[in-house]
Amino acid sequence: MALPSMNRPPMDLPRLMAHRGLSAHAPENTLAAIRAAHAAGFEWVELDVQLLGDGTPVIWHDPGMRRCSNGRGKLTKLRLEQAREFDVGAWFADGFRDERIATLDEALSLLDELNMGLNLELKVARGRDPEALAESAIPRLLEVLPYERRLVSSFSPASLEYARGLADASQLALGILYDSIPRGWEKEVSQLQAFSIHADWKRLKEKRARQIHEAGVALLCYTANDPIAFDKYWEWGVTTVISDDPGRFVAAGISQS
Repeated sequence: MALPSMNRPPMDLPRLMAHRGLSAHAPENTLAAIRAAHAAGFEWVELDVQLLGDGTPVIWHDPGMRRCSNGRGKLTKLRLEQAREFDVGAWFADGFRDERIATLDEALSLLDELNMGLNLELKVARGRDPEALAESAIPRLLEVLPYERRLVSSFSPASLEYARGLADASQLALGILYDSIPRGWEKEVSQLQAFSIHADWKRLKEKRARQIHEAGVALLCYTANDPIAFDKYWEWGVTTVISDDPGRFVAAGISQS
């Protein structure tokens, strides 16, 4: 069941991708987590991007600052200079004290310097504008990283549609994020000319995984941290695991390629 040709260049994704940077060993979604992934030998990271109240795209997962910093406040209410006042590293470990929230521009610059790939999730919190996020993030991504080292994913169909409007399949690979892959996934892939499907590995069914693989669509699974429990999924045609601690998979004998 192959889908129609989508005029997209090939992309060699690694088997292992570091979730929010190497988040088992550094504070998630920080420059430190990117550096930690690189130091551990991982070539790709998954990061989240959102907009602050002043329109600055920053690498952050939650709608607010509380969980991963020493401050409080919704991103929608903060300007960059305010968000920079918070320490986003000490909550994780004292050695990361004084880490500051990273802008998308800073993260892209570091990834380019380190020759790393990026799976950038457009994180559209409730009440946020998916078009504004795509219009802010996508041009920056296209300018800094080459096609073979950039992938944009989202749970938000609207944000992916806006992203596709900014760059066709020959310029930008898109990934559709699902909690549970629905019937009709083929139609969504075709409409978006998507490169990949990203699924919660605990909800993934073998039949669906094999269908996706046979259709020539890359299948990424999040967030798997147990290589033994995950072992059978490789046989189903999974392309890539997104893990907080991909080193566990390496220790179990799984290579990046």
